Amino acid sequence: MKIDQFPADIRPYLLPEPRGEMIYRCIDCKKEFDIDRLLYTCPDCGSVLLLYSKNMEYTSHISGKKWRKIFDYRRMLNHRALKGIFRYYEFIAPVIPLDQIIYLGEGHTPLVEANARLKEKIGLNFYFKNDGLNPSASFKDRGMACALSYINHLAKKENIGDLLAICASTGDTSASAALYASYLENFLKSAVLLPEGKVTPQQLSQPLGSGARVLEMPGGFDDCMKVVESLAENYHVALLNSKNSWRILGQESFSFEIAQDFDYEVGDKVILVPIGNAGNITALMSGFLKFFRAGLINQLPKIVGVQSEHADPVYKYYLEENPEKRGFVPVTVRSSVAQAAMIGNPVSMPRVIELVKEYNRAAENNKIFVVQVSEQEIMDAMIIANRNGHIACTQGGESFAGLQKALDAGYIRPDEVGVLDSTAHILKFAVFQDMYFNDSFDPEFNIKPKSELKNTPIQLRPENLTKYPAAGNPLSGEDLQNFLREMAAEIAKILGLKKKWH
Repeated sequence: MKIDQFPADIRPYLLPEPRGEMIYRCIDCKKEFDIDRLLYTCPDCGSVLLLYSKNMEYTSHISGKKWRKIFDYRRMLNHRALKGIFRYYEFIAPVIPLDQIIYLGEGHTPLVEANARLKEKIGLNFYFKNDGLNPSASFKDRGMACALSYINHLAKKENIGDLLAICASTGDTSASAALYASYLENFLKSAVLLPEGKVTPQQLSQPLGSGARVLEMPGGFDDCMKVVESLAENYHVALLNSKNSWRILGQESFSFEIAQDFDYEVGDKVILVPIGNAGNITALMSGFLKFFRAGLINQLPKIVGVQSEHADPVYKYYLEENPEKRGFVPVTVRSSVAQAAMIGNPVSMPRVIELVKEYNRAAENNKIFVVQVSEQEIMDAMIIANRNGHIACTQGGESFAGLQKALDAGYIRPDEVGVLDSTAHILKFAVFQDMYFNDSFDPEFNIKPKSELKNTPIQLRPENLTKYPAAGNPLSGEDLQNFLREMAAEIAKILGLKKKWH
C-alpha cells in the first residue's frame, strides 16, 4: 500500500524520523555513556552495557492501542527499511536514519503450529518460530542488522572509511557478521575467529563465501571470545559478538514479532529459548518489558531458558532458590550437538541476572525458568520435530526437549501455549542428523540412536536385473522394459504397494 491509502490518523506515524537520545548504561555501576563511539564494556568498572533511549517517554504519549494499530498498518507498508526488524523502529534504535538501515531480508520469521500428533504427544498446543529462515539461516541476523545499521550510521557521521569488524563464533555469528559486513564492503571488512574443528562444514562455508578472513584456533568458543575481547580492547576493530549492545537491541524484535503475531495477547504464552552466550534470552526479556511498559501487551509471557547438560552454567546458577546465595561459576563445556549454545561463560550473564529480577518484579510473579536437557533428548526431539513437518536445528531440538522438561517440572500449564525458538536452519546442522542415522557419534556425546527414528537410504538392486543405465549409456528396447518392470516391482515390494485393479 502507498501512504495516501492508509487512514489519515496513521499516516504521520508510518515513516518515523530519528528522534531522542540513546545512551549506554552499565549493568553494575549504572553510569551512562554517549553512543558516539562503540563501547562493549563499562570504561569505569568493566561490566557489560545495555542501550537505553533516554526520552522513551514519548512512546508513553501514544496509547498501547494506537501503537498496535501503527505496527499492524506498518506491516502493509512497502518501505525497505521498515520491512525487517525496524518495523518496530521506535522500540529498537530510533536514532538511525531510515536511509542508513541495512535490510537483507531478516526478521518476521513464521510461527508454525505443531500438528495434532505432536500436540497430543506433548499434551500442549505449541508453535515453532523458524528463525532459520533469516538470510544467513539463523536468528543472529536480527542483531547483526541492528549492529551493522548503527555502524553504517556512525561511519557516515564520523566519516570513517576503513574499518574491520570481528567476532568469535561457533558458526552462526560468523555467518551473519560476514554476510552483513560484505554488504558494506565499501568501508567495512570482516574477520571471524573460530574454534578449530568445532564448526560444521556448512557453517564454515558461509563466512568463506561472504569473503571474510576466517581464522581458526585451538580451544573452544570461550577461548576465541577472550582473544576477540583482547583485540577489541587494544585495536581499532568493531566487535560483533553479543557483547555489542546493538546486537541485543536487534534481537528484541523476536519478542515484538511474537506479540504481534498473537494479536498482542501473550499472557498465556511460554517462550522457550536455548541459552548459549545468553544474548537471546536477554533480548527476549528486554523486548517484552518494553512492550509491557508501553501498553502494547497487558501481561508478560513466561520465558524458559534451555541448556544442555554439556554446557549449563545458567541452569546451575538458578538451581539455588535463594537469590542471596547464588553465585555464578563458569563451566568447562563438553562437546554438544547444540553447538551454538556450547558456551561455559556467557558474556550476557550479568544482563540476565539483572533482567530476570526486573522481569519478575514487573510480572509480580516468577515468570523466568531454566531447565537442563541431555544430548540424547536434544537429538531425539530434533528428529521427532522434523518428522512432523518442521525444519528445526539442534538448538530447536533443545527448545523442544526443554518444553517437555518444563511441563514435567510444572513450569508450564497444559492450558498455556508454547513458542519454541528454532534458532537456525536444519541444513546447518545436517552433520548431526547424519551421525544419528549412521550411529557414528563419539562416546562423549552419549547419544544412542533410537531405531524408530533412524532413516538411511535403501540401495535398489533387484535380483533379476543384470543391466543398469549409466551416464552416457542409457538402456533401450527389451533391456529398458525389463529394468522398468523389475525396478518398479522391487520398489512396490519395499513400500508395500498394491497393484491397481483394471
